[in-house]
Amino acid sequence: MKPTDKPGPLSRVVNVDRLPQGRGSVTVEASPAEAEALARDFKIPAIRDLVGRFDIAGSLNRLRVTGTVEAAVTQVCSVTLEPFESRVSEPVEVEFTDTDQLAGTDAEEADVPDPIVGGRVDFGALTAEFLALGLDPYPRKPGVSFEPVQAGEDPNPFAALQRLRDEKG
Repeated sequence: MKPTDKPGPLSRVVNVDRLPQGRGSVTVEASPAEAEALARDFKIPAIRDLVGRFDIAGSLNRLRVTGTVEAAVTQVCSVTLEPFESRVSEPVEVEFTDTDQLAGTDAEEADVPDPIVGGRVDFGALTAEFLALGLDPYPRKPGVSFEPVQAGEDPNPFAALQRLRDEKG
């Protein structure tokens, strides 16, 4: 997060410069208002019990964060369009480095660590990011399957008009 960036609906900025020997743990629990705002952002009906648990290890200019993000969510089935409840449990493994360490790094490089900006990391934003990664983009209610229309079964769109004409005819 850059100093000019506006924080998202879930923000828990931690000054990682103050961690003893670059070690520690952080727990982020979203309030009902924060969970509601995230649900609106993610365009899902509801998020409840959102918790991110993180362990931090490393040096002051390179940190490794591991943990999990868990939540109960209400999603809309992509087949039936009915809401249903599900759980998200997403593992987290991220590296952060001081912005000075990123100088000269190719932005297209696959393993570029996330930046530590001003000695701080926003664990709320990290929680929201990994919750989003854990959401199924095409959620299905348990027991529902998608049956694609077979070729040839779909009549010509004008077939109904032809039937009406034949009945009157």
